[in-house]
Amino acid sequence: MLVKVCAAVFLAALLSAVPADGQKKKETLVSEKVGQMMDWASKRAVIRLNGEKFRRFVRAPPRNYSVIIMFTALQPQRQCAVCRQADEEYQILANSWRYSSAFTNRIFFAMVDFDEGSDVFQMLNMNSAPTFINFPSKGKPKRADTYELQVRGFAAEQLARWIADRTDVHIRVIRPPNYAGPLMLGLLLALIGSLAYLRRNNLEFLYNKNVWAFSALCFVLIMTSGQMWNHIRGPPYAHKNPSTGQVSYIHGSSQAQFVAETHIVLLFNAAVTLGMVLLHEAATSDMDIGKRKIMCVAGIGLVMLFFSWLLSIFRAKYHGYPYR
Repeated sequence: MLVKVCAAVFLAALLSAVPADGQKKKETLVSEKVGQMMDWASKRAVIRLNGEKFRRFVRAPPRNYSVIIMFTALQPQRQCAVCRQADEEYQILANSWRYSSAFTNRIFFAMVDFDEGSDVFQMLNMNSAPTFINFPSKGKPKRADTYELQVRGFAAEQLARWIADRTDVHIRVIRPPNYAGPLMLGLLLALIGSLAYLRRNNLEFLYNKNVWAFSALCFVLIMTSGQMWNHIRGPPYAHKNPSTGQVSYIHGSSQAQFVAETHIVLLFNAAVTLGMVLLHEAATSDMDIGKRKIMCVAGIGLVMLFFSWLLSIFRAKYHGYPYR
């Protein structure tokens, strides 16, 4: 009887020791991973990962930290201008987190370049860059863990809002000082002041209706083309598919746009406006009838051609047009 009791106690102790030993190994492995990630983060805010590092520190459990990864193609032969622009914003965001007082090991920023980890791109069935994905500390990434770059742009502030939504980690973006804007404004004011001083005895040009009309027209064209949206959202100039090499200047969705698209729309609107001005001048000017006919034909051609192109862009973005 005593032998049976001792055997039962020994078996129970053995069974309880197995999970405890497994838990200890798990904690040790997590501690080693966190220590290595912290060491890399101390040297560089954005950790560069290849296929082996990605599988070990991101895909393989256990892990108690989230990893934000930018999948990109920065090598010159890839000719991905958007990747370089997105990388600048991503570096600003990562450095803002790395050198903030709230920095912890809850979240790390990393990067996988196509030429350093093409196997990772194949593993994730990824065929476009740049792409931002959040790998949460528990479970697999969900659909919302992939950043909607085409809709929200790659500005550091937009990325920070998305990260706060996915990880509950709030990052205050701190940009390095940029003196280009104030410098250009100062030069513009100096130029205007110099012109006003040189013509201080004749300031009739300030009362010229054509000058003010042209200035107002330029302002309207800039605002209606979507420049303010670009300033707020920070979209890429265009999008190049790294697989096919095809460059898209017009975004396929009505919820987003490229910077190049706003330039195209601005040009088309300006051409339509010029056509309307020519038609007005052809109808009201005192020039000879031959010149007025030429102006009329040119105005009609500009309006018809560029307005039809505007409608083509509208049709490509707003699917289902013409509405019935």
